[in-house]
Amino acid sequence: MNPTTPRDMYYETLAATVIKNLEKRQMEGYYCPTIEEAEKKAFSWLTEGCSVAFGGSMTLEESGMLTALRHDPGIRLIDRATAKTPEETKKLYHDALSADFYFMSTNAITADGELVNIDGTGNRVAALIYGPENVIILAGINKVSANLQDALSRARNVASPINCKRLGRNTPCTATGVCADCLSPDCICNQTVITRRSGIKGRIKVLLIGEAYGY
Repeated sequence: MNPTTPRDMYYETLAATVIKNLEKRQMEGYYCPTIEEAEKKAFSWLTEGCSVAFGGSMTLEESGMLTALRHDPGIRLIDRATAKTPEETKKLYHDALSADFYFMSTNAITADGELVNIDGTGNRVAALIYGPENVIILAGINKVSANLQDALSRARNVASPINCKRLGRNTPCTATGVCADCLSPDCICNQTVITRRSGIKGRIKVLLIGEAYGY
């Protein structure tokens, strides 16, 4: 697909910058103008009978990627939605760390190729850091930030307040829309992880989508 508008051309140029900088950090980056192209690319990596897990992500839900994974008979999906007890949920969280492929999004990504994520439970960032053989990140172009400071601000002042609203949490940011660096019992900002480099070359693959997805 060739860019046809100034916005399309800007997205492609910005993505090329991010992808180049991901490469120097031992992460792979790919630009997909549409979610359909991103899904096609992601599925091209999956192998018959492979185990697949995922972290909580509005991007995966909004894009239809999660639905597509749940309807793929060729993979073994580790889906915490199937858990009926807290014990089963805990086991699935642990099983996810041994998956062949782990799908997630990112709260922000810098133009220089750093990933920024804030988590409540920590299972998502745990899998990003260590465990699954491959991590596939789907991220809308709206997640790109100019620098690390802007990326951290985006995670704290955009993604987290909206997620607190979604989850019905009683936090200061739910009331004000602005991070208060709180220690509230309902706080979902328990882990802040900056991925500046992948220790295993190519383990983390980032699909940058030329559309806005997620928070």
